[in-house]
Amino acid sequence: MTVSAESSRSDAADYVPDGTAPTGRGRAGAVWLAAALILGLLAGLAIGLLAPRLSTPGDDSAEAGFLRDMSSHHAQAVEMSMIAHANSTNPSVVTLSSDIALTQHGQIGYMQAWLRDWNLSPSGSQPPMAWMRDGGGSLQNGLMPGMATPEELTALRKATGKELDVQYLTLMRRHHLGGIHMTQEILEVSDNEDVTWLAETMVRSQQSEINLIDSMLKQLQ
Repeated sequence: MTVSAESSRSDAADYVPDGTAPTGRGRAGAVWLAAALILGLLAGLAIGLLAPRLSTPGDDSAEAGFLRDMSSHHAQAVEMSMIAHANSTNPSVVTLSSDIALTQHGQIGYMQAWLRDWNLSPSGSQPPMAWMRDGGGSLQNGLMPGMATPEELTALRKATGKELDVQYLTLMRRHHLGGIHMTQEILEVSDNEDVTWLAETMVRSQQSEINLIDSMLKQLQ
């Protein structure tokens, strides 16, 4: 497959962790991002449905479990990124949050399209992480690795200024680490070319973003 789910982002040097957001972003920026998310999801669905397959994973397969769990995992990353994009006044945080939201929303499109193409439900009967070896041991308070708690999401929504930026970057760093843990597991157990391609893409993009987040947090703190 030649389609890349990684976003076309400028070099890390283009991010400036201090400063004020450009004027005029506000509602227009939020509307633009929402429209871009919809287009990204539709593109992912179309690509996923058009890709040819000789055989498809079953309902209790590791691939199906991974796609279902990672779709939910990505959905929270999109939610947190939308909060940061709407409320941050830091241009670097605004840009990064937009990038993450668009990338992970598009990847949700791929995953949901493949499940549909395999004639599988987007949600399964098994608990989260059941597809993963010792997956139950990776859950924390019933949450998949790296996911924010309801209390942390509430605090993020209420935060402003530098506090918001630090909270978002810290939560997203942990979120990415949890996501990488899950993708590394599916790479070990799956030989499905679509799934392993997407998992490898996730590892590369999220590790790159972790490096950027580390740099941004260092400057903010």
